[in-house]
Formats: sequence, C-alpha cells, structure tokens
Amino acid sequence: MSDEVYRRQVARLFEKSGFYREKLSRAGFVSPADVGGLADIARLPFTEKDELRQSQAAHPPLGAHAAVDIAEVARIYSTSGTSGTPLYIPLTKADVEEWREIGRKTYGRNGIKAGERVVTTFGAGPFVAGASLAAFEAIGCTHIPTGVGNTDKVLAALEQLKPQALACTPSYALYLSEKISSKTSIERIIVGGEPGGGEESFRRKLERAWQAKVYEIMGIGDVAASLWGECPAQAGMHFSADGVIHVELIVPETGQPVAMKDGAKGELVYTHLRREAAPMLRFRSRDHVQVWVSECSCKRKTLRVKCIGRTDDMLIVRGVNVFPAAVRDVVSRFQPRVTGAILIRPKSRGVKQEPPLPVCIEGEDDPALAEKIGAELRNALTFTPEVRLVPPQSLPRSDYKSKLVDFSEAK
Repeated sequence: MSDEVYRRQVARLFEKSGFYREKLSRAGFVSPADVGGLADIARLPFTEKDELRQSQAAHPPLGAHAAVDIAEVARIYSTSGTSGTPLYIPLTKADVEEWREIGRKTYGRNGIKAGERVVTTFGAGPFVAGASLAAFEAIGCTHIPTGVGNTDKVLAALEQLKPQALACTPSYALYLSEKISSKTSIERIIVGGEPGGGEESFRRKLERAWQAKVYEIMGIGDVAASLWGECPAQAGMHFSADGVIHVELIVPETGQPVAMKDGAKGELVYTHLRREAAPMLRFRSRDHVQVWVSECSCKRKTLRVKCIGRTDDMLIVRGVNVFPAAVRDVVSRFQPRVTGAILIRPKSRGVKQEPPLPVCIEGEDDPALAEKIGAELRNALTFTPEVRLVPPQSLPRSDYKSKLVDFSEAK
C-alpha cells in the first residue's frame, strides 16, 4: 500500500513541484517511471534544508518545492531559524489533520488519557511545536497552554489547577525543577524539542526532582511535529506515522543506507507519502539515532528509536565524534555534586577540534571532582576534555531550547 501511495506522490511532485522536477531530472530521473517504487528510493538525491531556504528565497512566498498555491494553504508555520534563515512551512487542511492524528498517537503512547489536565509550554505559533497541541484535545484532555517565557504562569497553573502532565523541553523541565519546593500533582513529564529526554542520568534527575515519570517525544518541523513517542516500557520512541511518512537510516558521512535492524545507528531520512503543501523527498533530518525493529514489550511492532544527538551539533576531536548530549549524559552521572547543566566552548570555529575540548560544568568547586569527570569523559567518549567547574545556576537557562555548544570563545 505504501509503495502505491509513494508512486502517486512522486507523480504529483513531477506535476506540481518545479523544484523536485528539476532536481530529479538533473539526477537522471526524467519521469515518475524512472524513479520507480520505494525499493529504489536510495537511488534518489537527498533534500537538504539549505536547498529549501534557497528555493523559498528565489521563489517567494512558499518556494518552488511547494506543490500547492498559497490560496490552498490552511496554515503556515516557520522554523526557529537557529541554524539559519527561518523557513516557512505551509500545511493544507488535510496536512493539519494528519499532524493532529500523528500527535494523538504519540501522546496516547505516553499514557495521556481523556479527562487528564495537561500544561504545555510550547509556543502555539509561529513554531511547529504548536501544531501538535491540538492532539491533546483530540485525546480528550483538558489542555492548559501557557506558552513560552511564562514561568510564573506555569508555576501558578501547577499550584492551582493540579495538572497530571507537563509537556516542555528537557532543559525547561530542569529549569522548572529548580523553582519548585515541594511535590506537585504532576505524574508524567513529556519532553521534546531537543535531545536530553532519553539520556538516562538526565532523565533520572528529572524524575527524582519531580517525583514523576519522564517520557520523550521527537519530531522535526519540516516533516511533522511529535513523530515519535515513548510508551511505558520506555524502550525507545515509537514511530507514529506508518503509511504516512517513509523512514530511512543512513551513514551521516557517506549517505549510504543502513539496514533497519535492532541496534543499528545512523541519521534519519524522511519522505512524505501524502503531504500536499510542501512534500519532502529524502529529507536529511540530521538526527543521529539508534533503532529497534523487534516487537516492544508493549506488543507494538512499530519502528523505535533513541536519539543520540544531532549531527549538525556534533564536534570531531581527533577523529572522534562528540555529541554534546552524550557529554551531558556522562556528566550527569556525578549528581548531586553537579547540577547536570553543561556548556561546551570550542576553541576554534568549525566541526573539527583539537584536544582538550573545554567543557563548562555546573558543580562543586573541587579539583578532584573535575579530574574524575575528565577521566570518565575520556573513558566513555574517547576524547580529551578540559573540565571547567562553574558555580551552580551560572550557565544560561532557557524556557525553550538550551544551547549546549557556544562558539563565542572560538578563534
């Protein structure tokens, strides 16, 4: 069934999208018949985010990759622009409904039920995280949106409305945990928007602070919000868009396919099978993950992933790939002597770095502690760090996405 839907989508791209018609033709695919079915998808070129920005700049307002006229668009979101110029993401009415259904499945897997009260801190606009919020109403929840930057309102809602669930970024959940002084009504915390929720040490810190269960979700604005979500077994995030979005795994450095089997690692690549407004064909996510295809203990047989980090945040130290989220995970093993907050300060611009790599860590001012953390980082991640202990609460906090890498000292 997915193959048939994919073939129809390819034919539509040739008809409606000048961007993909030209892109595929340059690669030697001059007709839908040349492209073939899903079994042949690895022969096709990737789509990169910079290409989409260039497309939108050259062909405003939506870009040549859009497959609809703007009059057919029901909603337009934009990316945060943290990695470049913001990109507008159009959705038709059918696209919006599809996103809501994907989100309903994801949050339902987290254990959210009808009648529960849920506080959310994701911005309802202009960012795509807001698109998934309708999923809570679809489940039948009492939804309490506070938006971004309203910590006092979040704390007031926790006190007065006694919600069972909180949805926010991992770093904001940590920030809020430092503001609460006693047990709240929260039973589960749903974290997404950045890596961290799947880091074992970081997760346990949140669970101890909140006395609640932490569940991780993951999405990507160009493809769909809330695409993946953990079930109570917490053995990876389940995929919530079977038959709607096709997923591949590739070697980030070479682009070569990686077979989907338990334990395999690579970068996720997405293809829309039914998107109307701005379909993606082999879109590189830059999310580096580990996958599982075997049946989960919850009896679901859907693809599962754990996010290791983003390949565009990755640094290379003497040939060793260093993911900031992995550094934070190792550092968190030293709690409570550290808070769990870190900031990497590379000494040079670019991905490649010479050792030692400076890592600022909030914790006790103890040279012996710094030495132990440095040894653990070398042992676990095979790179040489320069551990800089800084006072607790001295590193930047954010109510949205927290930066783990700061190039301000780079030359």
